[in-house]
Amino acid sequence: MPTHQRPVVVVGAGPYGLAAAAHLAARGAALRVFGEPMAGWRDHMPAGMFLKSTPRASNISAPTAGHRLADYRAARGLPPVGDRYPVPIAEFIAYGAWFQQARVPEVERCSVLGIEYDHGVFRLRLDTGEEVLGRAVVLATGLRAFAHAPAVLTAVRQAGLASHTSDHPDLGRFAGRRVAVIGAGQSALESAALLAEAGARPTLLARTARLRFGDTPETDLPGERPAPVRARYPGSELGPGWHLLGYCRAPWAFRHLPDDARARRVRTVLGPAGAWWLRERVEDGAVPLLTGCSVESARERAGTVRLRLRLPGRTDELEADHVLAATGYRVDVERLGVLDEGLRRAVRRTPDGAPRLSGAFESSVPGLYFTGLSAANSFGPLLRFVCGTDFAARRISTALTDGARD
Repeated sequence: MPTHQRPVVVVGAGPYGLAAAAHLAARGAALRVFGEPMAGWRDHMPAGMFLKSTPRASNISAPTAGHRLADYRAARGLPPVGDRYPVPIAEFIAYGAWFQQARVPEVERCSVLGIEYDHGVFRLRLDTGEEVLGRAVVLATGLRAFAHAPAVLTAVRQAGLASHTSDHPDLGRFAGRRVAVIGAGQSALESAALLAEAGARPTLLARTARLRFGDTPETDLPGERPAPVRARYPGSELGPGWHLLGYCRAPWAFRHLPDDARARRVRTVLGPAGAWWLRERVEDGAVPLLTGCSVESARERAGTVRLRLRLPGRTDELEADHVLAATGYRVDVERLGVLDEGLRRAVRRTPDGAPRLSGAFESSVPGLYFTGLSAANSFGPLLRFVCGTDFAARRISTALTDGARD
């Protein structure tokens, strides 16, 4: 089969993979999509959590109207909601499944074990034993491969006494146990709250001097705010403020910033901080916390973990039954084991390991595209959230059907 007649292959069936597939299909691309719909959300995020993004910023992009979260709720007979409604993860997973059935019914529920590249053709090995040849690959593999835990935890992780938040779809397994939670962002704060509510005994260890939380929305819709407030702090999918509006409206410009500026903004915009609705679940003694705290060492002792902590003006020790690293994700192409070694080496990267992408999300390997968190270093913090699916899906589908390049 001539290369141009081979399909585009989308690897991953979370929000970014589904959006890309929906737009590609609408533009008439020959297509195959592999993955378990919403598996990353169902299997690697804790039950009982809520999305940090508002409902209007939690829409998976479709090429036609009628597939927003609000449309899903209306189809289920649920009332409209606004910015003061935290979206439960169970609702979002159900919405993603509804979107997939409506817009991407061709998803094949299997795993891609490996991807090779040779003379313009991608060869994919599936866990079914099939080999698939494609003219292009869109990698939408989500967060899991990039889970980051401090090196100081390596030994106790190997002993089964420490883990990353992405390892646990249900934190109820820690009921009655002492859990040290490391981090100060949304994942750390919500995990600590969920642990406490499940009957565990968490202690939050935060490097920051104080915890930060977002402001409670004044209204359900940004347009309902007073005009002078809107002029000073315009609304956006990421929240109020001119800088956040810029990240949402001009993600294409972000990739022209210097490497260090992009990396810093992706890491620090909107964090580390928790959503407004988390404050009362964490503060006022609900969860014991140590701020200005760093972990100097971690060692096993009689089936428990001894943490040596550096605190302002002193050191201390904390004993825990388990350590939970809520320390986020760091994109590094080298950690994408699904790409064979030669293909990984061929992908040009930034100093921190993220792929360098064109304005169409294409890597230095012709036909290999990255979307979702993998593309945040190129296009900014918008790509850390579901609302980035629209920009990504439209750029990728246009490039792969019109031949656009940047």
